[in-house]
Amino acid sequence: MMESPPMLSWMESLADAARARLLRLVERQELAVAELCGVLQLPQSTVSRHLKVLAHDGWVSVRSEGTSRLYRLAFDGKDPAARRLWALLREQIGATAAAAHDDQRLASILAKRRSRSRAFFSSAAGQWDRLRRDMFGERFDLLALAGLLDEDWTVADLGCGTGQIAATLAPFVARVIAVESSAAMLKAAQRRLEGAGNVELRAGELEALPIDDADLDAAAIVLVLHHVPDPVAVLRETARALRPSGRLLLVDMFRHDRREYQQQMGHVWLGFEPEQTEDWLCQAGFERPRVRALPPEAAAKGPALFAATARRANGNGKQESKVDGRRSRSRGQAENSRGERRRV
Repeated sequence: MMESPPMLSWMESLADAARARLLRLVERQELAVAELCGVLQLPQSTVSRHLKVLAHDGWVSVRSEGTSRLYRLAFDGKDPAARRLWALLREQIGATAAAAHDDQRLASILAKRRSRSRAFFSSAAGQWDRLRRDMFGERFDLLALAGLLDEDWTVADLGCGTGQIAATLAPFVARVIAVESSAAMLKAAQRRLEGAGNVELRAGELEALPIDDADLDAAAIVLVLHHVPDPVAVLRETARALRPSGRLLLVDMFRHDRREYQQQMGHVWLGFEPEQTEDWLCQAGFERPRVRALPPEAAAKGPALFAATARRANGNGKQESKVDGRRSRSRGQAENSRGERRRV
């Protein structure tokens, strides 16, 4: 007995006008049975029967969301001939008065969805921060902002400590170079960054970075500068390692009077004034410096923090571009004087 071509089965499943209207709706929007009943003005038993026929022939897929089952057009892996058949039928059905009425009722149902969402936000506005914190944790949004970085970038975490910043950056960029002078901190960072194949841990001093000239697209120096005797030297060295127009993010403390930090934690500087920070950045070869206060956490006990941003000056006023997205690197020159490199 000769096997029937699939086209006959497709034509049979689409031969009913109600099924064609239903398929047109779930192509446009994922819908529940009750919503389809409202749009098509058909009883639930009829809509469910039509959905069963379409699902059996692979025209619709279904997923569960709570107690609801949501249906949508399933074209993944569908035969090109089936796609052409549906395109022809959709054009014919779309020109009917029934389809125009369907569109109006669908718009009404979607408006009700939006109204329910707006009603929730109106009632939850006063406790929205707490709700999000309970559901997703503290400041997940800040972690996600690293996704704004260019995926082809090489970024440095200078004075990386235990590698927290490097771990945050690694999923979003091509390469992270984390530099630290403390052997104990490097070991802690190595444990944290185990498995992060695009992170290089390098032992070295911030005044003589183990990084080649113009190797970086961006660099972060977070709560480190107050530990170094000569901040301008560190900033100059960072500018050397950045490409022209490369970005710097500097996070540190505003000027404070907690002198015990010098004895307890080895602080060399009791924070910095904004004007002082901007002046140092300009001296070091950066342009467009900007200092902004960071809002304090309610439970924080330390001094107020700021974030300073700047770009490495171009010199010729033009921004240098990458060739084929990569720069040629001449590693090894003066590498011995810039510390041992360690790779995770």
